[in-house]
Amino acid sequence: MSIRHGLLALLDQGPRYGYQLRSEFEARTGATWPLNVGQVYTTLGRLERDGLVESAGEDDEGHLFYAVTEAGRSELRQWFDTPVPRTNPPRDELAIKLAMAVGVPGVDVQAVVQAQRRHSMKALQDYTRLKGQALTAGEQQSDLAWLLVLEQLIFQTEAEIRWLDHCESRLSQHAARSAPASAPASAPTAAPTDRPRRRSRI
Repeated sequence: MSIRHGLLALLDQGPRYGYQLRSEFEARTGATWPLNVGQVYTTLGRLERDGLVESAGEDDEGHLFYAVTEAGRSELRQWFDTPVPRTNPPRDELAIKLAMAVGVPGVDVQAVVQAQRRHSMKALQDYTRLKGQALTAGEQQSDLAWLLVLEQLIFQTEAEIRWLDHCESRLSQHAARSAPASAPASAPTAAPTDRPRRRSRI
């Protein structure tokens, strides 16, 4: 996640101080990616060093305001115009966990998959409930931004659940192929009989 560009986007709407930036960032994202004030001021210091923001004075309470520069606006436009790269996929802890689990003796991988599915289903229910609340909250810009973030989380979780279903099917297929072959069926044998054989007459 680019905190740097997120702050530039907020400053593009007018000068703000650190706590304002933190509050607006979390309002847009529903605190999905919480920021602390230290992160905000550290990022502002780097943006100022790079000439992308500048000091814009203080208010009566001593809040130091920052404003975006023309170079900052150009950086922001370039960010919006450039697709998010997918050439280096982000590390996914769940994918790494399953990849490791299939190679560790004694791990019930099916149980790992099922536990994750239960967790993901609960998260999906929570996101869907929050979406319903966001739809009825109003039509402010922050509500729309939070709604978009929520829907991304819903789509992502639905995709994860489908992938877990696929993993379970794949594990079952692998187990079936790895099972030892059953013994071939033997030819039927005649049932023993206690009846004496009739002697033929000569």
